[in-house]
Amino acid sequence: MSERDIAADPDADAEAEERQVMYVESTIIMTTVRVVAPFVLTFGLFVMFHGADSPGGGFQGGVLAGSVIMMLAFAFGIESTREWLSGRTVAAMAGGGVLVFAGVGLGTLALGGTFLEYHVYEEVLGIYHASKYGIELVELAIGGVVAGVVVGLFFAIAAGFEAAVEGGDQS
Repeated sequence: MSERDIAADPDADAEAEERQVMYVESTIIMTTVRVVAPFVLTFGLFVMFHGADSPGGGFQGGVLAGSVIMMLAFAFGIESTREWLSGRTVAAMAGGGVLVFAGVGLGTLALGGTFLEYHVYEEVLGIYHASKYGIELVELAIGGVVAGVVVGLFFAIAAGFEAAVEGGDQS
């Protein structure tokens, strides 16, 4: 419904207001999220950084990092979280991850190797443990892409079907 339709129809105004009041503040949930969120984010980064040497990696760590944003949204309200973390930021997180991944892979091509052949960085540029750094960068890039997509999908689903039909910008 457009703003003109809401202004003309008082029932539509009440319905729109009811939709906006879906968030109920809970001190217990807000406090729990404040305490737990830093640990979940730290664990997500741990999983990303150790993905090359142990189970886990960019995908699992990205989902954990994205879940921190969802916990914040559940605790403090989806709309306030959407205002804090704009759609551009979420898209930049996903796009930046793709660019880093492509940069690491194409950098090896530019130096005469094959795609993601990390040891080329060590041979040509003299970067010690280049394979380790390359793998970590790729894991972080994948984590950024996954976190951006998960958070973007969460915001899209939270906006509802009506927002997509009306063409409203929910960033």
